[in-house]
Amino acid sequence: MTTHTIERIPILRLGSFLLVSIQIEMDDRIALQLQEDLTALIEKTGARGVLIDISSLEIVDSFIGRMIGNISAMSQILNANTVIVGIQPSVAITLVELGITFADVRTALTVERGMEILTGVEDSEKVGDE
Repeated sequence: MTTHTIERIPILRLGSFLLVSIQIEMDDRIALQLQEDLTALIEKTGARGVLIDISSLEIVDSFIGRMIGNISAMSQILNANTVIVGIQPSVAITLVELGITFADVRTALTVERGMEILTGVEDSEKVGDE
């Protein structure tokens, strides 16, 4: 009897934000598992923002590109702003060639800038609630 363990991408909680740092080449199963793990954690923690670091991804195919977009859209539906950071030039070219866009998703070059964006979005929402 063979058991297959699916590698999981760690999701770290930083206050009201979740940080996803993709450090492995994703296949379809890992992408689907990340989608399930992240949406469950957003619901469980009430996270207000998600930062997805894809700086280690050198290659994306159409499925992985769509999954990243889907994960971002699902986060938005669950009321968590999403910032994708670290998009490599080759990945950006591939995403554009595949016609994949990240609607309503902010991007940044670095994790630090991504956190600034999330913090700024959260601060402006607090002002609007007062």
